[in-house]
Amino acid sequence: MRIRTVNAMILPALAASLLFPSCKGKNAQQQQGPMVPELAVITVGEEDTQLETGFPATLHGENDVEIRPQVSGFLTKVHVQEGQHVSKGQVLFTIDQVSLQAAVDAAQAAVQSAQAQVNVAQANVNTAQTNANNNKVLLDKNIISPSAYQTSVDALNAAKAQLNAAKAGLGQAQAQVVSAKKNLSYSTVTAPVSGVVGVIDNKEGSLVSPQTLLTILSNNSDIEAYFSLNEKDILSLTDDGKRSINQAIAKMPEVTLLLANGERYSRPGKIISISGVIDPVTGSASAKALFPNPDGMIHSGATGQVLIPSLRTNSILIPQSATYEVQNMKFCYVVGDSSKVHSVPITIDPENDGKNYIVTGGLKPGDVVVTEGVGISVKDDMVIKPKK
Repeated sequence: MRIRTVNAMILPALAASLLFPSCKGKNAQQQQGPMVPELAVITVGEEDTQLETGFPATLHGENDVEIRPQVSGFLTKVHVQEGQHVSKGQVLFTIDQVSLQAAVDAAQAAVQSAQAQVNVAQANVNTAQTNANNNKVLLDKNIISPSAYQTSVDALNAAKAQLNAAKAGLGQAQAQVVSAKKNLSYSTVTAPVSGVVGVIDNKEGSLVSPQTLLTILSNNSDIEAYFSLNEKDILSLTDDGKRSINQAIAKMPEVTLLLANGERYSRPGKIISISGVIDPVTGSASAKALFPNPDGMIHSGATGQVLIPSLRTNSILIPQSATYEVQNMKFCYVVGDSSKVHSVPITIDPENDGKNYIVTGGLKPGDVVVTEGVGISVKDDMVIKPKK
């Protein structure tokens, strides 16, 4: 019986001992209050800022040449591969030469036949000339009548006419030989310029014609980047029309090419032309930048962005990630007294580099702006622990 009494007294004590520590920990947590988040901030100031504005561009070799055959026939040999660098005059394709060689042989045979006809006609002229000369002597001696002499003259003229016709036939036959040989030479397609071979869609055995595009040969030692500028861009470049486009181009800095994979091309380029005519449909003018490409790293037909730098003095710059938007208005969070944040509406320059904004209103030098958690966890009147 005593053992049961002791156990009955111990159980409530054990329960109380387990309960009191839990309550104590909960009260301590309530006394500490909610945890203060530690967020990254920046202190803004005025500085000279260089922004890069990107313009989508298509890239082409300085001289892209379409390679098309000048005769029809079956493709018997492809001598190059796609992407291969070739030299001017190098053989690219061969078209079936059997029928073309046969045409040359036939034309040469026709020349020989025409030459034989010329020889015969020339002999007839010589004979008729001799007869006419003899008849003239006889006429002068009154041995033959004038009509007999006239008959010999008419025969001479007819022989000469036949000779002229034979010579014309010979000339046509010789022209056919030249044409046939030229067509035969066209069966060997060579590179008109040095460059890189593009896509080859037609393989050996394909029937090709002068309308067939065999490949595009790109002379890409220099790459031309084509892009568009709107009317506002052009006005900005020309200082609202106070200087010509050529003067603006001459003073423009070097530009950068951003490749499709997001990497910057290592060699800077230069804008070489801007169209002075704005397309009324698109509201833009075409422009062209030239980039050196000695290693052939950039291929014709690729895409990228031309990055044009611009310098802004005494500007306040903040990351775009430090802003959020409500009804087409930009806001950011400024850290105030007691590390409490409050939202501030700001105005920005429309030109940006895709990473930062130039603030034209709403902030002043010395303001501390939150750059972390904006639009996600930061709220008005939140207390934070600034982290620089």
